[in-house]
Amino acid sequence: MKIALIGYGKMGHMIEQIARERGHEIVSIIDIDNVDDFDSPEFASADVAIEFTNPTAAYANYQRAFAHNVKVVSGSTGWMQDHKADVERLCAEGGQTLFWASNFSIGVAIFSAVNRYLAKIMNGFPQYSIEMEETHHVHKLDAPSGTAITLAEEIIDNVDRKDTWVKGFQHAADGTESGTNVVAANELPIASIRRDEVPGIHAISYDSEADRITITHDAHSRKGFALGAVLAAEYTKDHHGLLTTSDLFKF
Repeated sequence: MKIALIGYGKMGHMIEQIARERGHEIVSIIDIDNVDDFDSPEFASADVAIEFTNPTAAYANYQRAFAHNVKVVSGSTGWMQDHKADVERLCAEGGQTLFWASNFSIGVAIFSAVNRYLAKIMNGFPQYSIEMEETHHVHKLDAPSGTAITLAEEIIDNVDRKDTWVKGFQHAADGTESGTNVVAANELPIASIRRDEVPGIHAISYDSEADRITITHDAHSRKGFALGAVLAAEYTKDHHGLLTTSDLFKF
């Protein structure tokens, strides 16, 4: 398979390594200093482009790739609030393909399935309060993480007493702290911690007077995310439309 890379930071380099190990060809690498290469024949020859950039650049990158009918796999977050409807239209009516996930880790896909199942059970036990904490490296720009938001939305879909998530306690990269997990009964607080070089930790807790139940996913490195992105690209090559990890992993 021919793969183009959009974004060549730590994730881009790791994706390149894993893609080559799995026998794929990297035909184009685009970073901030060569965006004109979107219009190159090398980029247009790609079966799939894998995009890991930042929340402000992702949507424009999708448009540039779609202009050449190149399918996109993306792990960038933060664009959905303003552009979700347009991307859905481009995929449903414009014939484009985007595989988007807030997290490509196989472990997170399993964790997400556990989260949904546990939430369905806990819907019947209103004595348990619910909160979430996500911890990431100090370079991460968005908070809460896209993965935390996805997990929170899964809880909201399955727990009647929660209908929205809100930012909870915040520990910023510079050490400043703000916010609180003390919220209204219908709200699900997400605490965000930025420290060191943590790849990603997500913990969901159900707390009552009697006991506390916590499930946690703790990433040891970015390798799991990179492998998942390449697996998603392999899937996307032969599928169309707006795709997610629920299409790739049938849990």
